[in-house]
Amino acid sequence: MQPLIECVPNFSEGNDLALIKQITDQVETVEGVRLLNVDPGKATNRTVVTFVGHPDAVIEAAFRAIQKAGELIDMSKHRGEHPRMGATDVCPLIPVSGISMEETALYAQRLARRVGEELQLPVYLYEAAQPDKNRSNLSVIRAGEYEGFFKKIKEPQWKPDFGPATFDTKRGGTVIGARDFLVAYNVNLNTTSTRRANAIAFDVREAGRNVVENGVTVNKPGSLKSVKAIGWFIEEYGVAQISMNLTNIHITPLHIAFDEVCKKADARGIRVTGSELVGLVPLQSLTDAGKYFLRKQKRSTGVSEKELVRIAVRTMGLDELGPFKPEERIIEYLLRQPADSKLVQMPLTDFADETASESPAPGGGSIAAYAGALGVSLATMVANLSSHKKGWDERWEEFSNWAEKGERLKNELLTLVDADTRAFNRIMEAFALPKSTEAEKAARKAAIQEATRYAIEIPYKVMQASFSSLEIIQAMAETGNPNSVSDAGVGALCARAAVLGAFMNVRINAAGYDDTGFVTEIVRKGKEIEEKTIALEEVIRKLVNETIGI
Repeated sequence: MQPLIECVPNFSEGNDLALIKQITDQVETVEGVRLLNVDPGKATNRTVVTFVGHPDAVIEAAFRAIQKAGELIDMSKHRGEHPRMGATDVCPLIPVSGISMEETALYAQRLARRVGEELQLPVYLYEAAQPDKNRSNLSVIRAGEYEGFFKKIKEPQWKPDFGPATFDTKRGGTVIGARDFLVAYNVNLNTTSTRRANAIAFDVREAGRNVVENGVTVNKPGSLKSVKAIGWFIEEYGVAQISMNLTNIHITPLHIAFDEVCKKADARGIRVTGSELVGLVPLQSLTDAGKYFLRKQKRSTGVSEKELVRIAVRTMGLDELGPFKPEERIIEYLLRQPADSKLVQMPLTDFADETASESPAPGGGSIAAYAGALGVSLATMVANLSSHKKGWDERWEEFSNWAEKGERLKNELLTLVDADTRAFNRIMEAFALPKSTEAEKAARKAAIQEATRYAIEIPYKVMQASFSSLEIIQAMAETGNPNSVSDAGVGALCARAAVLGAFMNVRINAAGYDDTGFVTEIVRKGKEIEEKTIALEEVIRKLVNETIGI
């Protein structure tokens, strides 16, 4: 897996869009980096930029952006609601895939050293990149902000990790580190009082507040772990907000933070009206939120990803202060390549026309995968209908669990629709490789064999997923809404067609693969799945016909 890291620098300018673009243009000059999001805030006078790529490319892009920000932003004139200490206030690196936190921390240290030495800018390390845990907390490093750092930087304990120990009047200083994914999240209140917003922030943030008990000052922690929060007033919208950093969304997810603020606000006679996300968010944060709110309503969670996101956005009011466009705010959506889902994104008529055309792909493998997706979709529909059936309220969770399983298999099979066509294309590309020399012939043969194995494995995955769907289909035929039993029956027929059709593709592709041991074993396992599928489909069909009764 290619290592990928995300970089989320915060620049101290949120109003001058032309200036911001000059900074982000520097990011886009680096090959291998993809700029995902630029999120300027007027009240905070701060822009959060997000880009992702190979670590070497990312730290080059970050260096260029930090350099340009220092040239363009004059911190002596900066005013904004958010704490800050420099033109590039903070620059975290975040592991995405194929790289550990420890490795990411080393990249952060490389970037910090280069910024300090080449740009002569005071740099502090934080979080995982900081060896001294007494100064790894961002809020502790930034205490005093820009105005206080002229004195603070002269103190021996606050000597920068890299760069000069003198504070730059124009550029300020910067903090570079490595951390886990952080969600910046603001909750809107129906008050203009910063003091009351701060009271709620202290109620929920992990650090809590200091209180005097029996003449002694003690700390009273807040109710949410891994949460930092303050209250502020946003003049642009005329509302007070609880501004939170969720530093570990596995400990305190987005929906729990929202619900807890609602609870604490209500206790103080204040109402939450909505919320906003700053920057990007992982898809799971919103799908988990959608499921959470559905469970509170005792509704099935086995609905589409799109529907889960919609429920999360509506329930938390993420679109109160402006449109929330999932395709622009969810990391996974921004990283998607249109070619990876070309077929499943087609309208049904276009998909049928493409299949019927003289092009050999999509072929039987893709159609088998789609048939499997339709089969398990019917079972999922029956589960959702059963979950919401009047008089079956006590069984909603049972059917919800079946629907969730169906959704997972449906999504897997839809992915395999395009994967099978890509597998065929890879074989064609391998056959088209040059074969003039012995070296070229050897490389061509190796590429053909590699592509052929892939073309065997994809339809085999279709077989496995489609066979797994029969468990759900059978359960729906036996215990689901009897008015929908015919839908379960059609689902079983689709699953059977998917398994048998995919197995044909496994065998025809296996005929061209040289590894006889692999071929023998996968054909053996395929036959076993095929036999079990035929037997189980017959059981389901008999059950369906008995229930119909005519």
